[in-house]
Amino acid sequence: MEIDRKIYNKILDWKNETNGKKALLVEGARRIGKSTVVEEFARKEYKSYILIDFNKAKKKIKDAFDDLDSLDVFFQTLSLEYNSRLYPRESLIIFDEIQKYPKAREAIKYLVADGRYDYIETGSLISIKENVEKITIPSEERKIQMYPVDFEEFMIYMGEEILLEYIKKCFEEGVPLDRQMHTKAMRLFTEYMLVGGMPQAVVAYKENGRDFHAADIEKRDILELYKDDIKKAAKKYKSKVSAIFENLPGFLSTHEKRIILSEVDKNGTFDRYDEPLFWLGDSMICNLCYKCNDPNVGLALNKNDSYVKCYMGDTGLLVSQAFTENEIMEEGLYKQIMDGKLSLNRGMLYENVIAQMITASGRKLYFYTRYSEKKHRNDIEIDFIISNDSKTKFRISPIEVKSAKNYTTTSLEAFKDIFRKRIDRQIIVHPKNYSKEDEIIKIPPYMMFLI
Repeated sequence: MEIDRKIYNKILDWKNETNGKKALLVEGARRIGKSTVVEEFARKEYKSYILIDFNKAKKKIKDAFDDLDSLDVFFQTLSLEYNSRLYPRESLIIFDEIQKYPKAREAIKYLVADGRYDYIETGSLISIKENVEKITIPSEERKIQMYPVDFEEFMIYMGEEILLEYIKKCFEEGVPLDRQMHTKAMRLFTEYMLVGGMPQAVVAYKENGRDFHAADIEKRDILELYKDDIKKAAKKYKSKVSAIFENLPGFLSTHEKRIILSEVDKNGTFDRYDEPLFWLGDSMICNLCYKCNDPNVGLALNKNDSYVKCYMGDTGLLVSQAFTENEIMEEGLYKQIMDGKLSLNRGMLYENVIAQMITASGRKLYFYTRYSEKKHRNDIEIDFIISNDSKTKFRISPIEVKSAKNYTTTSLEAFKDIFRKRIDRQIIVHPKNYSKEDEIIKIPPYMMFLI
């Protein structure tokens, strides 16, 4: 495993806390490194392991799940087929791409009750209807979600641990970075934004001397894989899923950044597109962000399902989807963005990467707008709202994302006037150094993971 992933410690917590009483299900989008980190964990933490990849498992292996009356025979079959000896309480069995064979997931109930070995499942599209409709979901299963490589992991992989610790120290003390260090941190963050967090792209970028084009080749392969997944998996509504997915850069390049179905389908309504949107969110290819009509109470309770933004799950993939290879080469787009000279799509990338960072922290995405009849437009637009998750002392923090150094805070001030009693802190993410003015915390994007 070339990139140290934080999820490794979460998996270790599961092993120590459950002691075989529950299986672990690691969910995540395709190609984010689930199998890699789980197999690395198996090698380091167990005496032996077996990895069953249901993308290519033999018929004999799948047939073994039809008869679990004799688990001795079942385990013997696995051991012989994979040429690996199993040791009670010292071996791990991995069910990789479990969504390809739901019957194996259903078997977890009996395998965990048997107690001989530990089990980790990996998969995407875990909750999609066709993957669960014929099975009983095991209660003996703990779930954790895995996301693309985050900024902290990227910094460590790039050998920038000292700068990372300095960023954390400055944030904790509420002081700006040294000017040169701020410039360096912003450059690294822009690199991260353009490369993204798909492990193959990150490794290709570093191993080829910080070559954006080497990363781009890997990202385009992944995008083709996702498009192929859509064709195969979203059987009943694949054309709708494809339409939304293909139009994502277009939606995100607009001022409001929300999905306008009439631009995809003249008869498009949200009751016809709820399942396609769910598919994109559940696959973790995309991060869905819903309007919260009234942030005075629980955000989820006031979610507006017909007012939604759809961000790409990985910003690096968004870059490669938004621009063709010819555009990138002929117009020198990577250089323009690194030099801060591409203004047209910078806001789209900034907002997408902040959505990605909020999602990776385990939070759902919400935003807020208010339409003014008098002005015939939205007079308040808050990019994101996060809460303190308290049931008794509920507080919210509005977040505005600014890609330019000069901006206004009109929406934030108007939002504060309405919801003053509920506000915890107000946050602006901008390219400038850390500062605090009145009740507003202004942070550069490389500090967002600390929020």
